[in-house]
Amino acid sequence: MEKITSKANNRIKAWAKLATKKGRETSGTYLLDGWHLVQEAINHNAKLRAIILTDEQLTEHEAALPAGVPVFVVPEDIAKHIGDTVNPQGIFAEVTLPSKTFSPSYVHEGAWLLLDKIQDPGNIGTMVRTADAAGFKGVVLGTGSADAFGPKVVRAMQGSQFHLELLQGDLVEWTKALQDNNLPVYGSQLNPEAKSYRTIDRVMDFGLIMGNEGQGMADELAAATTANLYIPIEGQAESLNVGVAAGILMFAIKLD
Repeated sequence: MEKITSKANNRIKAWAKLATKKGRETSGTYLLDGWHLVQEAINHNAKLRAIILTDEQLTEHEAALPAGVPVFVVPEDIAKHIGDTVNPQGIFAEVTLPSKTFSPSYVHEGAWLLLDKIQDPGNIGTMVRTADAAGFKGVVLGTGSADAFGPKVVRAMQGSQFHLELLQGDLVEWTKALQDNNLPVYGSQLNPEAKSYRTIDRVMDFGLIMGNEGQGMADELAAATTANLYIPIEGQAESLNVGVAAGILMFAIKLD
């Protein structure tokens, strides 16, 4: 266990840089902020590089810290410097970024959420968390989506990244591969050719594509799906938030 009291310390500088994508790519790690997320990482055997915490948090959680992981104690002002929130709890974990390569040609089962150019971190985090709650096997972020391990996404996921596969991939490739393996792939789209989601039989194994908040799915993806679905709106709202729409479709399509 080591105490660090200066913001000029190289470790502190490196941890603060994890708030940026460049910093995460350079170190190959990302930061968890708060005991709930740290505990989820510990419980699911995530690859922890370090745990950083204040004296108060050490007193509260020392017995639960895993053996073999370096622990660094910092004062409150440094905790606020490292954290991305206004009032961080004062406990962090540096976690290794997943490096798994995953070919969709090997996917023969499970429900998979495919995100096409989703930009809002809160939306991504909400959809990953909802996919976890709905029993999905994994979430695949296509090119152009926000970074899954940015601080806002990580907070919104609430630890769900440890419960399912969280991958990056070519969504056209994924759509074709899933269909080749007899998994239907449904898109979400508002147009006259789309079908109401209520007309689709519930299934265990499938893909679901959610498109960009403003532009929807790419035309190439929309043309490649098994079917494109819409959610009937009975009130006067013009549309639904993509995270809300994804939640409705995930729970409606997936067979328990």
